[in-house]
Amino acid sequence: MAMKSFSVFFFVLLLLAPPILQVARCQSEAESDVAEAVEGGELGIVGEEAQDFGSGNFDSAPGVETLCLFPKNSAKLVSAGEETELLVGVENVGESPVNVIAITASVQLPFDHRMLVQNLSAQAFNNASVPPSKQATFPYIFVVSKYLQPGTFDLVGNIFYEIDQHPYQSTFYNGTIEVVEAGGFLSVESVFLVTLGIALLVLLGLWLQGQFQRISKKTKRAPKVEVGTRTTDTSLDEWLQGTAYTQSASKSKKKK
Repeated sequence: MAMKSFSVFFFVLLLLAPPILQVARCQSEAESDVAEAVEGGELGIVGEEAQDFGSGNFDSAPGVETLCLFPKNSAKLVSAGEETELLVGVENVGESPVNVIAITASVQLPFDHRMLVQNLSAQAFNNASVPPSKQATFPYIFVVSKYLQPGTFDLVGNIFYEIDQHPYQSTFYNGTIEVVEAGGFLSVESVFLVTLGIALLVLLGLWLQGQFQRISKKTKRAPKVEVGTRTTDTSLDEWLQGTAYTQSASKSKKKK
């Protein structure tokens, strides 16, 4: 009975547990292809309010490959209200230079990208170009609202650039991120997992105690009493010689 209740409780807790491991989807996952320096000119960061780049919707240029990297953050954990850095890699396999203009991103619901959660700040660049057959890396720092409830969201990042004075854009990241509470040692999921582990340990201890008590009751039995033949003490016979007891005993022996 204890084992059955333990199994049912464990199954219910597993159904209530939120997903802990999230698989991020990036268009290019080869992190080794990201270059460490900008080729063909200095990288100048203009600022966040230089231009509204989110209003345009352009096609991606052929010959331009992009990828993303969260440095020292492979789990893609984003602390609400704190800065998070990612690196955008651009590879130019075309014949004309690529002039990078800005990077933008937005947070959306994972099941419906039409439900916008937050537009993140735009990062503009000045004199940032990628020559043909070269690679470059561009940093992007964003802050998710501190009021955003922890959970799994989709991050959509776009990079805007020009080739021969024609505007283009490419999506360098379209995948999940895990928003966690800032400054706390334990998130909501961590508290749930700790509580779940303690509950399972308590139930396991109660089940083991019940099994031990049942086994101990079976092993406890009444001790066996061995009944042997009665022996007669010779010293007692000598002390009773001449009494009525010895006479009656001798008569009974003769009758036999």
